[in-house]
Amino acid sequence: MGDDKFEYQSLPIPSYEEATAQPSSSRSDLGEGNDAEREGLLNRDGNRSHYQPPTVESVRNSLDDLASSISGSARGSLDELRRELDQMEVDDSAQGNSTGSRSHLRHRFSKRLSSLTRTLSAIQRPLQRYLPSLPSFRRPTIDLSNARERLRDQGCIMVLRLFALLLVVTLVYVFFIGDIFNLNSRMVMGQSYSASSVENFIQGHINETNIAENLRRVTGFAHIAGTKGSFVLSEWIEQEMRSAGFDQIQREEFQVYLNYPRDDGRKVAILDPPQLAWEATLEENDSRTPVFHGHSKSGNVTGPLVYANFGAREDFQLLADRGISLNGSIALVRYYGTESDRALKIKAAELAGAAGCIIYSDPAQDGFVNGPAYPKGRYMPMDGVQRGGVSLMSQVVGDVLSPGFASTPGKKDRVAPEDSPALVKIPSLPISWRDAQRLLQSLEGHGSKVPKEWVGGVPKIQGWWTGDQGSPIVHLMNLQDEEERQPIYNVLGTILGLEEREKKIIVGNHRDSWCLGSVDPGSGTAVFMELIRAFGELLNYGWRPLRTIEFVSWDGEEYNLIGSTEHVENQVEELRSNAYAYLNVDVGVSGSNFRVAGSPVFEHTVLSILNRLSDPFANKTLKDIWDEKGQRIDPLGAGSDYVAFQDIAGTSSIDFGFEGQPYPYHSCYESYDWMEKFGDPGFEYHKLLAQFWGLLLLDLSENPMLPFDMEAYARYVTGWVNDLDTFAKSKKAGVDTKKMHAAAEELETNAAKFQEWTQVWHDSVWGSGGYESNVMAIQRVNHNMRMASFDTHLLDLDEGGGIPNRTQFRHVIFGPELWAGYDASIFPAIRDSIHTGNWSLAQYWIDRVADTIHFASSKLLY
Repeated sequence: MGDDKFEYQSLPIPSYEEATAQPSSSRSDLGEGNDAEREGLLNRDGNRSHYQPPTVESVRNSLDDLASSISGSARGSLDELRRELDQMEVDDSAQGNSTGSRSHLRHRFSKRLSSLTRTLSAIQRPLQRYLPSLPSFRRPTIDLSNARERLRDQGCIMVLRLFALLLVVTLVYVFFIGDIFNLNSRMVMGQSYSASSVENFIQGHINETNIAENLRRVTGFAHIAGTKGSFVLSEWIEQEMRSAGFDQIQREEFQVYLNYPRDDGRKVAILDPPQLAWEATLEENDSRTPVFHGHSKSGNVTGPLVYANFGAREDFQLLADRGISLNGSIALVRYYGTESDRALKIKAAELAGAAGCIIYSDPAQDGFVNGPAYPKGRYMPMDGVQRGGVSLMSQVVGDVLSPGFASTPGKKDRVAPEDSPALVKIPSLPISWRDAQRLLQSLEGHGSKVPKEWVGGVPKIQGWWTGDQGSPIVHLMNLQDEEERQPIYNVLGTILGLEEREKKIIVGNHRDSWCLGSVDPGSGTAVFMELIRAFGELLNYGWRPLRTIEFVSWDGEEYNLIGSTEHVENQVEELRSNAYAYLNVDVGVSGSNFRVAGSPVFEHTVLSILNRLSDPFANKTLKDIWDEKGQRIDPLGAGSDYVAFQDIAGTSSIDFGFEGQPYPYHSCYESYDWMEKFGDPGFEYHKLLAQFWGLLLLDLSENPMLPFDMEAYARYVTGWVNDLDTFAKSKKAGVDTKKMHAAAEELETNAAKFQEWTQVWHDSVWGSGGYESNVMAIQRVNHNMRMASFDTHLLDLDEGGGIPNRTQFRHVIFGPELWAGYDASIFPAIRDSIHTGNWSLAQYWIDRVADTIHFASSKLLY
């Protein structure tokens, strides 16, 4: 990048022991002496320094002798663990529910496998002396003189060999053709236990103290994507997977476009008139982690300041209607509101003619409304800044220079940054409301007074004005390092399944954050690590799931969902064939309200698990609270790592967690101390989240019949088609949606018919005391594959498929809203076409989407 490039480091690398063992997570500690410099991102070497990408060698040596205090079991020995599981082993045959029946079936499978193994071992020993010496076949000859003597000497051996051969043939018939050795007795290492004992074990062995310690480690230092901080965490996660005894552990590298701020390369200042000259502080008090936007545009611009509320297109249109020009201006907008996506605020400003954009955190959205008397630092402080990515994830997800394909090392066919449709074209910076206060005060008397709904919560503003071309001149500088091939690393740990080994349930959480990240994503990462430990204890006991489980720690999520998207693009065909479900947790806990978004196939199992768990303070089950609030599973937008799985690979995906009031999101105040004091003081909701996540994972990986609810999916589709009708009428669209209604009706019919076989299987297997024939087992596995393939069959993979102008997204039902990227758009291709006012194009997509739903529906039965 040239000699004048300044160094950017997330970790001036402490040893791994310093970074992870008893780290200081107090917010106030960040500014104290050498510790502050160690935890910061900028490592100064005189006046200049150079950016150094992370390498394996840079941190590996400090990890070699690390003895994790988390990975070990709290129990003293394996024998003690065995006794605990033995005590929980119950006979569920008398229960009428599917879990009890499933437990009985797995118990029979396990006993049958053990019995068969002992039988074969007993047979094998006496046969070994005869089977290797079975005669080879040669052309026969007759020697009458010696025949009688050979018969006398070898006759006994020949009879024994013939007997041995007949015995082998008989065993093959009995065990395979006769169905005693069926598909459910799996000759692999491992053992199956009753489902309820495993579920009770997971639910009872989640430890909130472990989770708290995990979070303390994760928040000990900043870990921005592609930096050494994130790499150190990846090494720790990999080591914990090894300690847990996972079968396969893989480090996955991609080389992607990332940006980092230069020292002294950022500025927001009022230049003119001279009496108002002022420069923003930009950085948070005592923090060494720079404030910037991921994937922002480098630039050095000046222009008149104009306030544009939330930066929605409607806000810029209101300014235009009032005759206020944005050409060459610096737009000042606030987070949240009618435009939830920070990147789209900048894009709207760009389209309105602005030269740059500043986004600030207004206390009206980030906590208090009537002044700075907010409770004990729960919300965003006056100097707090919300960092974040500003790539256009509703247009492109993943590496912005490799849309549609994986950016593996050495990949050459990547686009130039200036040609990427995912990058905005004007520079931007985030600031605190402390700095925004001075900018808003400077606008008094310029332009016109704002509408009432534009008034924010920043104190000491005499009057809220829009500003205009006569406003004070503001200088916005954002000079940065742009790394076009920065390495990022995903870490994958696999537990191989017993029965459907190639089919897998994927569990994912990203680890990178903009600073300490105690909520996003640290709360999810802390729970993720506890699941690794708990499932490792099960493995120590000899347990294995029916289907393979894959735990993945993603890097680069905060920069446009890069790690997960590159992984999916690199393995898309394999995922479409073998990935049954993806379970995502990002923000694990920020409050006490449980929320779920995902494919409707999960409805039945989600509600069953919620009925099993109780809120620690409400004295109600989570299911009771869910019903009281009238909650449903929300559709998936584009907020986290599920996007590529659901919308590109067609893997049924789900995202969940506990949410609450505003918190100091993406600032360095989002620390361990904040979580311990305000977010979840006793880590009770973290524990509850781990229990839900673990039980969901067990149901999907352990249940012989995949617990997908196809009838629920059909009901949701019918409701969404009705909503589409309402939307089309509101836009006065000249379209006919009869074909969509017909497809939805057919889906309801086919789903009900498909689900009938599930009952047939249950009646057949449980009616016979848990016995499943080979034929029934083959049909069950095929039935599972049809369920798991339903979302995949809803992908539009034909030529010209995908959402128009953003064809990376292939699912015909789910996709990100074009101008609200975090939000979900249902039937996005149709809605986008209606928004354009092109009725013939909208009708084309109505017919095409209906055909795709018809195809997916028919594949359930044929």
